[in-house]
Formats: sequence, C-alpha cells, structure tokens
Amino acid sequence: MTILIENLTLDSIIGILESERVTPQKVIIDCIINYHYTENTFINYAQISEHIQNSIQKNEFFLIEEALQSLGISLKKEFSSITTLSLTLRKPDILSNCTVGVQENFIF
Repeated sequence: MTILIENLTLDSIIGILESERVTPQKVIIDCIINYHYTENTFINYAQISEHIQNSIQKNEFFLIEEALQSLGISLKKEFSSITTLSLTLRKPDILSNCTVGVQENFIF
C-alpha cells in the first residue's frame, strides 16, 4: 500500500543564513510511504502528517539535508511497518526566482 502526502506546508526555523535562524520560513514537504497493508494493520496518514510537522518544527535544523535524514529515521522508528519512504523538502521563498529543495529515498 502507498500513502501520499503532498504539499504539507508549515513554517520552521531551518537554514544557515542569519535571517533563517530567527524568522520561521515556509517549507513544503512531500512524502511517499510504502508499507505492508493488512485488514487490521494500516498507517494513519493524519498521524504521519502530524509527526512530520512536529519533527520539522521542534528541531531547528541548519541544513535541509539533515532535516530529511532525521525525519526519515524518526518516521521509520514511529511507524515500523514502513518498507520504503521518499521525502522531499522544499523552501519556496529562499530564492526569488525558484524553489529549492532536497529529496531522499529510504529503503528499510
């Protein structure tokens, strides 16, 4: 089974620039989760969304790469039935002419 979470938007302290360390900025997260579904075993996508938001907002990361790696590890720890995970984190407002971001694929 695959869970899709697209355009999860939140404000967070993330980045290395001085202004990024004081003022929360908008980040957008996309998540694709594969797991083994059975009738009584499923992953609640609302809990996944909440976990992502809490993880990114409580940790004030310097690099978006560190944020993604930390998030991948914490999602697998919290939701052990995840088999593969793709995460994308974008910062749409940091550069005036584009959106920047990183993506990582995890295989557990």
